[in-house]
Amino acid sequence: MDATADRLVSRAAQALSRAADGLIRDVEECLRDEVPELWDDPEAMASANIAHHVVAVLEVLQHGVGPSRVEPPAAEIERARRLARHGIPVSTLLRAFRLGQGVVLDRLLQELPRLTDDTELLSAATRELLATATGYVDRTSEYGVLAYQEEREHRLRARLCLVNEAGLRIGTTLDITRTTQELADLAVEHFADRVTVDLLDSALYGPDMPTADPPVLRRIAQRPPARKPRLHTYPDGSPPARALATGEPSRNRSTLVVPLRARGTTLGVAQFVRHDAADPYDDEDLLLAQEIAARAAVAVDNARRYTHARATALTLQRSLLQQHMPQQSAVEVACRYLPAGDRVGVGGDWYDVIPLSGARVALVVGDVVGHGIHAAATMGRLRTAVRTLADFDLPPEELLTHLDDIVLRLSAEAAGDPDGEPAGDIGATCLYAVYDPVSRRCTLARAGHVLPVLVTRDGTVDLLDLPPGPPLGLGGLPFEAAEVDLAEGSLLALYTDGLIEARDHDVEAGLALLRGALARAGPSLEAACDTVLEALLPTRPDDDVALLLARTHALGVRQVATWDLEADPAAVGRARANVARQLRIWGLEELDFTTELVVSELVTNAIRHGRPPIQLRLIHDRGLLCEVSDAGGTTPHLRRARTFDEGGRGLFLVAQLAEHWGTRHASHGKTVWAELNESDEALQTLLEITVPE
Repeated sequence: MDATADRLVSRAAQALSRAADGLIRDVEECLRDEVPELWDDPEAMASANIAHHVVAVLEVLQHGVGPSRVEPPAAEIERARRLARHGIPVSTLLRAFRLGQGVVLDRLLQELPRLTDDTELLSAATRELLATATGYVDRTSEYGVLAYQEEREHRLRARLCLVNEAGLRIGTTLDITRTTQELADLAVEHFADRVTVDLLDSALYGPDMPTADPPVLRRIAQRPPARKPRLHTYPDGSPPARALATGEPSRNRSTLVVPLRARGTTLGVAQFVRHDAADPYDDEDLLLAQEIAARAAVAVDNARRYTHARATALTLQRSLLQQHMPQQSAVEVACRYLPAGDRVGVGGDWYDVIPLSGARVALVVGDVVGHGIHAAATMGRLRTAVRTLADFDLPPEELLTHLDDIVLRLSAEAAGDPDGEPAGDIGATCLYAVYDPVSRRCTLARAGHVLPVLVTRDGTVDLLDLPPGPPLGLGGLPFEAAEVDLAEGSLLALYTDGLIEARDHDVEAGLALLRGALARAGPSLEAACDTVLEALLPTRPDDDVALLLARTHALGVRQVATWDLEADPAAVGRARANVARQLRIWGLEELDFTTELVVSELVTNAIRHGRPPIQLRLIHDRGLLCEVSDAGGTTPHLRRARTFDEGGRGLFLVAQLAEHWGTRHASHGKTVWAELNESDEALQTLLEITVPE
């Protein structure tokens, strides 16, 4: 028998090597029982791995090679990296080494007593055996742990980079389809072979859309493309159905199912599929998919919220804008409104055409600061205010002064509302113009608004030089008006700054483009609007755009009759006679009685309560307009006369006979007007009125 412990250990290892197959089976059985997670992937832990280590340990012991001189095989390093990629804890790797070591040591310790009965030698051999085997396991596991940690760090860096890339690539726009496709494209490039993204149909159409049972989903994105109905449902109990119901993800070897949730709401579900069975998904893949899907879900939710808000604001804006141009003869008009691009949102631009007394017309273009529902709602309030003030026939500069006060009050209301706009955030610009087709004179005033463009009949295109005015909402600053005589057929272009301001050119360049487009415009105003927009806005505008084109008409001497009257009651009879004669010239004899009655009342009021000079004017436009002007400033009021009153019924009769009537003030005096319809309905209504006895 050998006298040294090393020799005894070598002989024991040699003896055991002859039964190595049985030893390898014992180690494999132990590992299958104690660490079954290693056997989920055949390539992560196989019999070949175990055999290699068992043989290596026996050779180290048999030949007396120090553990420090043993190089771990490349297969062991790759196995450690694979375990790291699959998320198996490093403690499991180390436990497998110790378990295997224990089985081999037990067999060697059983072999030693068969070779000697020297207790001292057995004790020495046992110590040598333990030290050598433990050294081998420690060195091998050290290499394995280093490889494991390197792989884990590499995978963590890759995961962080991918999450960062997802933040940059997903949600680049506020378009739902593009956002979901960005998710699918990113996943296919990095960790999936096929991706589908389904959104709940109810989530796409707003919170008021009821959810069907089972939920109906819309296939928004997938890669690679495949033919599948866009609307579909998932069977009860299927992984996607469970994910939608519970909000919890799931995985198997080849598929990850991740719900898309944002702000506590489930929007849909994404599925990631791998075709390679040798590279199954693990928990870390599921966690990565969840992180990326969470970013995508927030982007989708932002997009759908924006889409709903934009649709609401756009619907509100379009409902507040003039849908049909009113009937009037002063100008021919064409209008356009273009909302800004998706990232900006609907703003507060508006236009309006308001018929006024005396066959005149008001042309309005305005722009509220900001975007969204608040801007659209503010626009609606200002547009209503302008129309209300226009009914009072205020001069443009006075109308803007009142409108400025309204904006100040709106700002004060918003400042006192905790849910409202911050103080000072409500502001607007406005251009208000009044055109008179009889005098062919246009009076314009602006509040911080861009200058209009005038195209004359000879083709000259230039900006109208108007006095500057402060934007609405500053308060305390005056507005000035300018008067311009316009030949018949002149073209006025009113617009908002979004038409001429863009990222690729300054305002001067925009004005040059606008003038050039208007110079090329033909007789059709609709075509002229298209020409202007194509020239200045080849793509979606950066800001809202309102455009109003108006071509002027004139009412000639054949449509207007004017008489100067003396402040004498006898002038009433002469006025009736002149009116009767003019109506016969115009072929309006059926209005003779009604018109004479209205003229009598208006002229009588002017003589009694007004001041000379007094003027009577008839305008034959779409109807018949009667106007009586005097230098007095007192406004007549409609009142109900008592039974025995001798007066007070004049304006009541006018109100019953006229389609519309009212008073407008000028710098000197006033004009009372009445619009008569070319029918006898008003007269018939008057005849049906019973006067109490």
